[in-house]
Amino acid sequence: TRPFPNPLAEATPSTVVDLKGESHYAETVDDLPQVYRDVAEAWNRCLEEGADFSDMNRALRERDVPRIREIWARLVEKLDNQTFYGFLCDSEAFKSFRHREIFGQVGFGTGGWDTDFPNSILEILRVVYTEADDHHRGIVGGSQQLPLRLWERTPEKIVHWAYGTSLASLHEGGEPRPAVTRLHRTAGNRITVTDARGDIRTYRAAIFTAQSWMLLSKIACDDSLFPIDHWTAIERTHYMESSKLFVPVDRPFWLDKDEDTGRDVMSMTLTDRMTRGTYLLDDGPDRPAVICLSYTWCDDSLKWLPLSANERMEVMLKSLGEIYPKVDIRKHIIGTPVTVSWENEPYFMGAFKANLPGHYRYQRRLFTHFMQDALPEDKRGIFLAGDDISWTAGWAEGAIQTALNAVWGVMHHFGGETDATNPGPGDLFAEIAPVELPED
Repeated sequence: TRPFPNPLAEATPSTVVDLKGESHYAETVDDLPQVYRDVAEAWNRCLEEGADFSDMNRALRERDVPRIREIWARLVEKLDNQTFYGFLCDSEAFKSFRHREIFGQVGFGTGGWDTDFPNSILEILRVVYTEADDHHRGIVGGSQQLPLRLWERTPEKIVHWAYGTSLASLHEGGEPRPAVTRLHRTAGNRITVTDARGDIRTYRAAIFTAQSWMLLSKIACDDSLFPIDHWTAIERTHYMESSKLFVPVDRPFWLDKDEDTGRDVMSMTLTDRMTRGTYLLDDGPDRPAVICLSYTWCDDSLKWLPLSANERMEVMLKSLGEIYPKVDIRKHIIGTPVTVSWENEPYFMGAFKANLPGHYRYQRRLFTHFMQDALPEDKRGIFLAGDDISWTAGWAEGAIQTALNAVWGVMHHFGGETDATNPGPGDLFAEIAPVELPED
């Protein structure tokens, strides 16, 4: 990995904040006008006064689980019905609409957060408590390296399979099986799986890790797979829209210096224009590089949805031309633009889950589904995992955590148990389970 060039990060040579037609060039936060520092201070005060930020941060650093649970349980009961924007409005620190507007457009680390304003404040607190919004790393070769390496990895400690076994070696030709097209229950409370090739296989247990809405659309499912309350939770899951567009360029020309100002001719850019966030990704001087011309969310993403990649690029170049009138980005482009709108991808249907106010109960229902002793016997044996089942959607950590939960669930379903010196999530569930809110 290597440091990712987020706004004002150490790895970012310079950042331009362009709001309402006025641009500010900065290499550190101290280079920005005072109002931006006022907004940052307002956010810190807001977190301290409304969300016990210092206490929670200390408890996390000290791994004080009882204290974490005590603080969080109180906040869940208090804030489950509150939006991010409502949380700001309730704070004396953010009584200024102008400050709230700037905060929404520039954010507190990785860019503007106004597209998150309708979401539950609990979602935002999970991010800032754990500093998941900061210290980002870029994965050399792309984030696909994580699943590829897991697929090819040969564990040093292995018990059931022979030493040197990988997931790839367990599959014919080292390739994954085709997509699942149907899931249904059969006699003996088995889970029967049909794939896109037409093959049908039956198992005593199955783990579902794809985007949860696929259970409602792309995969034919029996209602009997899950209890009705879990189906409701799946249907209520809220996903964020998100669009990006990348263009390859001949070199990192943005590091050239402006003859008049001595500044970088172009910078990582945050703006209220259509592009919102522009990221500059290089692999060294005089080597081909990449510009993410635009990274947007929600309504800002939907504005791009009807446009082709080339149409999007033209609008983006026009917007950036207003900010950098001396820079001819087009002359450096050496390849066709590549774009994605995650809400338009049939196997994603959105970028990632983000709970709305009142969704905590639904999320808890999905997260704790691996604890199946209380379920009717004919509703057991299929387990949910993936970042949208977790509390940290969009991060691999959530996918891994729920995978471990599901593995424990399968083990327990088969009558197995963990080593007493290495208890699993189900063994400690009573001590660490998410707080349960009343339904009535």
